[in-house]
This record gives sequence, structure tokens and C-alpha cells, in this order.
Amino acid sequence: MKILLATSNRGKITEMKELLADLDLEILTLADDFPSLNPPDEGVLSFRFNALGKAGFAAISTGVLAIADDSGLEVDALAGQPGVRSARYARVGATDKENYTKLIKVLKDIPPGQRRARFRCVIGTATPNGRDERSFEGILEGVITDSPRGSGGFGYDPIFEITGTEKTLAEMTSDEKNKISHRGEALKELKEYLKELLEEVQTS
Repeated sequence: MKILLATSNRGKITEMKELLADLDLEILTLADDFPSLNPPDEGVLSFRFNALGKAGFAAISTGVLAIADDSGLEVDALAGQPGVRSARYARVGATDKENYTKLIKVLKDIPPGQRRARFRCVIGTATPNGRDERSFEGILEGVITDSPRGSGGFGYDPIFEITGTEKTLAEMTSDEKNKISHRGEALKELKEYLKELLEEVQTS
């Protein structure tokens, strides 16, 4: 069965492929298979709205079951910001380093006990006929550090220390991260849905 990962973010593609590797799927990506297809700009309403919007556009445009995610960082001391603007927190087109460097500066006067935050990921799926949309959510709680640590991952991983550990996501191996990450949690729910679809294909 073919599925399309409706993203050009290499970090997300790698994580999603790793977590779906044990399913009998032919995984396509926008970056490799549909490079000229540009999904709609992300809105500001919600992660779910953005994920389903990207998945629906990709599914209808390509004729393939599409999977898209929208995720971001919510900082309690900033009333949930940067939220849906996480990827463009410093500016439109910002690098990961620019985004997390800005966040460190914004939080410089906030004491450690008030730096609670969470990563939230919503994965949306859509069929080419537009009749079946699903969404799956994962959350990871942690705190924002005052300086980056680790060389792995992407996005805000170097400044996000997971609750109950002394590690940032960037200090974890990909296997460690996939077991506990917000995207990993959402993908576990997605996998159950894809297994159902695979069973239907095999019995039809």
C-alpha cells in the first residue's frame, strides 16, 4: 500500500520512516517524489487544522493516502507560545538555531522552576476522495534549558529537557527519542489505523 508523507522536512521524514518501517508500506515523500508540489501555508488556528489541511491537499493532488503532521513547542510562561508558529518563531524561513536562540533570550529572566513546556504533535491523514480524515495526537512534557545541549534531532530538541530525565532530546539516540517523543506517540496511534487499512487491502 502506498502512503505519502506530506512534508519536505528531512528530520520529520527520517523519524516517520523509522517508526513505520515494520509495516508493509511503500512510503513516498513530497521531497523525493513530488518536489514541485507545494502544500498550503500553515495557518494559526491549531495544529490539527494545519495537519489535516496539508494532508487533504496532498491526497487530492497526488491520488495517494497522505499523512501530514504539524507540531510545535508550547511554553507555559509564554502562554503556549511559540505554538503553531514554532517553525517561524524567529522569522519566516528561520533556521532551527535561530528559533531556539530567540527562545533562550526571551526566557533569560525566567527561573528554572517556571520553564515548563511541552511538544505537541498532531498527525493528520486524508484519502484522495476526501471522505476520510483522521487525526492522532502526541504530547511530551519537559522544560526549556538555558543553553543548547546535544547534537542529535532537529528543531528545539537541543533546549528541551524531558521531564524525569537529565537529557535533552538532542542528547538521545534516535531509538530513545522515538520511544518517548510526541511524534512517536502520535505515530503509534497512526500505525494502528494503517494496520486496519492494510488488513482491508489484503482481504479485499
